[in-house]
Amino acid sequence: MKKYIFSLVWILLGCFVFSACTDQDYEQLDKGSDHLTLTVGEKVNSLNEMDHAGNAIVLNWTTGNNVGTGNKIYYRLELAKAGTKSAQPYTALTDEAQVYTWSINEENLNNLILDKFGGVAGQPTDIDARISAIVPGVDAVQTDSLTFQVTPYQPVTTTLYLLGDATPGGWSADNATAMARTDNGIFTWEGMLKAGNVKFITTLGKFLPSYNKDDKGLAELRTTDDQPDGQWQITEDHYYKVMANLLTGEVTFTQEEGNKPAYDYLYFVGDMTNWSFVNMTRDPLDSFLFRYGGYFDQGGKFKFGTSEGNWQNMYKATHDDAPYTDTSMQLVSGYDPDYKWNLTDGDKGKAYKICVDIRTGKERMMMREFTPYSMIYMVGDAAPGGWDLGNATAMKATDSPYIFTWTGTLNAGELKFSCDKRSDWMGAWLMCANGNDMEPTGQTEKALFVDKSDDYLKAEYKDVDISGIDQKWKVTTSGTYKITLNQLEETVSIVKQ
Repeated sequence: MKKYIFSLVWILLGCFVFSACTDQDYEQLDKGSDHLTLTVGEKVNSLNEMDHAGNAIVLNWTTGNNVGTGNKIYYRLELAKAGTKSAQPYTALTDEAQVYTWSINEENLNNLILDKFGGVAGQPTDIDARISAIVPGVDAVQTDSLTFQVTPYQPVTTTLYLLGDATPGGWSADNATAMARTDNGIFTWEGMLKAGNVKFITTLGKFLPSYNKDDKGLAELRTTDDQPDGQWQITEDHYYKVMANLLTGEVTFTQEEGNKPAYDYLYFVGDMTNWSFVNMTRDPLDSFLFRYGGYFDQGGKFKFGTSEGNWQNMYKATHDDAPYTDTSMQLVSGYDPDYKWNLTDGDKGKAYKICVDIRTGKERMMMREFTPYSMIYMVGDAAPGGWDLGNATAMKATDSPYIFTWTGTLNAGELKFSCDKRSDWMGAWLMCANGNDMEPTGQTEKALFVDKSDDYLKAEYKDVDISGIDQKWKVTTSGTYKITLNQLEETVSIVKQ
């Protein structure tokens, strides 16, 4: 590996570090002699989309020195295509203190190489990395650099559609059936298919590129009309779950027993909402469950709608003025009977969490008071305390007992939140609702709350054993982040600053 060390003039001051230094780290270390040095901690030579969430490279650096000033040292890390003399670099780290490592996952580095550095998939690309140490009040900027090489890949499509006479949209590319992307290269869909043929297209309205069945039954990319147009055959009209993994080529069509909820949306309606329709959240583990959490400063009656503004096809109590503890529930297609639950004045002024199960013939309404946890803790190798639950990083309480915040440096790695720091790890957690090792959206997103020690919560799930659930966020780039978490509404935002 070729390494370049930028020269700099070290200013030696024969004085002690001032006791008024604002950071203990800078009082204890000898900042007059430590040269700034950039090194590679770990690196992948050839990027692979199947490992897209894994680290591509980890860069580490020494502290450098503050030339005896006692001031903090701020670090700037820049990446650029080798040979460009860092013209138009990508700034990976912008003037941050007490950060001595940086990492990026394979997907993000791949995108950086292809989109910014003009790299070509399958061909090695040389990248210059330069670390700068900046001390306020000192003109000289310390720098060190190195060059590393990595080979990018060509990412597969981020959209996929079902096409064929077996599908709801038939052979019309304009009406092709969209699949859901669950991970890089992995797509799912479920619904009715007829006897007939199926293949996949990547772009709505265009027959090419497509993914077709090869002679081994695997999905093969087709880019021209003269390539084989193999298709999968559906032999029986039925409800199917379809999965296509474009990275491995595996495609499955699994017959299901129509295991799909009657409604995709549910709304909380009542005196507490001034009879407006408030959208509930579908549970990420069980699509038949819908959840809502709120503070009710007034009592009154309530029920649940299936379509915003529609007073028919509503889920209601089985008798009028049912207490909120009554779990029995019925679907009423018309207007009557119009039985509702009633939250009495004696039960208002509290926070509640509601879970509604809309399984046909097994409908349930489960509502109970919610007592907030006094503290929320960050756990994972992305957090300052790592995986040491006893040393988990506490968030900062706010004026609301339900909302916690935290601002600081996250490493690249996994992250979840403990509500109780239970030592056997079988306690209450707020996890990633979108799946495991999913990158934060950078916006407010739903979180998954599980309490593995709570029999009431475990009973809400008919077909899921929550004791084995462990879904984490995957922070792909280290840096300063602001986190805001609402344990009542079960939302979190993880935003890079």
